[in-house]
Amino acid sequence: MEIRIARLGDPQDATDLVWLLDAYARDPMGGGNPLSSQVKQRLARDLAQRPTCLVLLARVDGQPAGVAVSFEGYSTFAGAPLLNLHDFAVAPAFRGKGVARALLERLFEEARLRGCCKVTLEVLSGNHRALSVYQQAGFAGYALDPATGHALFLQKPL
Repeated sequence: MEIRIARLGDPQDATDLVWLLDAYARDPMGGGNPLSSQVKQRLARDLAQRPTCLVLLARVDGQPAGVAVSFEGYSTFAGAPLLNLHDFAVAPAFRGKGVARALLERLFEEARLRGCCKVTLEVLSGNHRALSVYQQAGFAGYALDPATGHALFLQKPL
């Protein structure tokens, strides 16, 4: 297995990124709908223009096996950068073979190199397979004070 930072200007890396994210989008845990042709055409270029974007690609025997797309943010409480894992997917043919664990370990390594204080993510409560992987890797819900409740992830489409 090879895991490395994607070179988004490289045609093969761009193709693998789009293929993996499209497969993820088609999965019920990714919404069940393919990426639009417009998104597929501009995705790698748009991500390459985001200086805080980090994309890791995993390949097994040269085949795209997994992807982690993250963005650097900043923790005002810790006074340090953080890395938010925005998209994380393993191709169905490679699930259960350690790809997810290896991708996460490489992501943690990159976060440490960047001086990050933590890695954050959001996951669907019904995605039990992903939750198990994340919990085994040390992720947990958080609360600033248990009396005020756990943090929630919300969105407002624009």
